[in-house]
Amino acid sequence: MEQLFAQVAAGLANGAIYACLALALVMIFVSTDHINFAQGELAMFSAFMCWQLLEWNTPFWIALPAVVLASFVLGVGIERVVLRPLHHAPVLSIVVVFIGLLTIFNSLAGSFWGHTLKAFASPFPRVTFPGSTYFGSHQVGMILATGLLLLALFVFFRFTPLGLAMRAAAQNPASARLAGIRVDWMLALGWGLAAAIGAVAGTLVAPVVYLEPNMMAGILLYGFAGALVGGITSPGGAVVGGFVVGVLENLVAYFGNVLERSTGLYLVGNGEKLTVALIIVIVVLTLKPSGLFGSVIVKRV
Repeated sequence: MEQLFAQVAAGLANGAIYACLALALVMIFVSTDHINFAQGELAMFSAFMCWQLLEWNTPFWIALPAVVLASFVLGVGIERVVLRPLHHAPVLSIVVVFIGLLTIFNSLAGSFWGHTLKAFASPFPRVTFPGSTYFGSHQVGMILATGLLLLALFVFFRFTPLGLAMRAAAQNPASARLAGIRVDWMLALGWGLAAAIGAVAGTLVAPVVYLEPNMMAGILLYGFAGALVGGITSPGGAVVGGFVVGVLENLVAYFGNVLERSTGLYLVGNGEKLTVALIIVIVVLTLKPSGLFGSVIVKRV
């Protein structure tokens, strides 16, 4: 039973990372109706920028806000310079651009910082607390950071004029323009927020997987799975989906190992975690295509 609790705790910690990345993917999707395949590489590049500031003896709690702000500006710049001319382009063209951005940021990180693994110290102090047998301080920090991020986004989109304008621009661009909202700039701000959220995700995952240009390749798939499970149109659902994927993948691998030890029959283990995440996606989309918390969009034709 103790091992089971440990697996659930590890799943929640991993789920916090997936939730952050899923949240960034949802931010892009609700603004543009597209999936940003370069989101993981943007998060990785932001983590490298934070690491560089730390190497220059910048305190972490100064380096992180600086990197989040720089990532926000970078996201806005990408939308305005690269994607704005493609607003009416075919979907395939936009997908190719996303893949191109993925390759560019991966190559830039390798050119600037190399491909060797780099240690990234956890910003959270190591302390002993009730339940520390199952949760480390970094794991608790990741979960709390994800919760605070979701709360901040909820307050922003629910109670601030800018957040309400961004929601209106995403839900009904034509009516938003008639109300005097600059829809194009709202889309750019959505990209900026997604890049900033990705920066937080990158810096949270770096102490766990070590820092290198390909560190987010598999994690992006988990984040994508969390976004689809929770609902690609629901920020809150994306966070829940990230935690669901994180816990389920660990539990399936755990019970697969138990089955192997007790019967000698191997069905699934740690090596099939990514496969488990993809199976979860297929099952959810087959039974409920809008995800657990996503809204069904009906269009007249």
